[in-house]
Parts: sequence; structure tokens; C-alpha cells
Amino acid sequence: MNAVIIQTTCASQVEAKNLAKVLVQEKLAACVQLHEVESVYAWEDELCCDFETILNIKTRKENFEKVKSKIKELHSYDVPEIIQIDITNSSKKYTKFISDCC
Repeated sequence: MNAVIIQTTCASQVEAKNLAKVLVQEKLAACVQLHEVESVYAWEDELCCDFETILNIKTRKENFEKVKSKIKELHSYDVPEIIQIDITNSSKKYTKFISDCC
């Protein structure tokens, strides 16, 4: 089993918590960490600076497409960040935890 972190950001903590709960309840993720961040980015030729909530979604690699679809379904952004980061090193117990949960 290959474990990954899927990263996305949400405009509010309410949206982020809702998405996190759905992913865990539907067994698409073992764990989702939420962190408040300040993002500086270019959007439609304008410089933007906003507070967002970043989600680190721990799941199986084979769940990527399902998680991506769920993010697109529930997300308020036109172009949500959806990035997969391979977990190349982790304890066997933590990898088993991810595998058992989703």
C-alpha cells in the first residue's frame, strides 16, 4: 500500500472542516490536518492576499481520484489546489493506520 498526502486549501475553516469530515466519514482519508495560512497569489491578473485553511489529507495513493472528485464537488473555488505528495518514509504502524482506515 502506497500512502500519500493530498493537499488543498479552503476559503474558510467551516468549509475545510466540512470537507475533512466528509473525507474521513466516507473512508477516503485516514486523517486530515487543518492549518490556518496566509496565501499570496496571482489571480486574474491581480495580486491577492488571503487567509485560508490548508488541509493535509492522509490516504492511500489509489484513492487520489476519488478524493479529487470529492474536493471538486464540495469546494467553493473555481480552481482548487489539489496536489498529491508521495509519502516515501513512514513508520510501518502509521502506514498500517492509513491502510486500515481507508
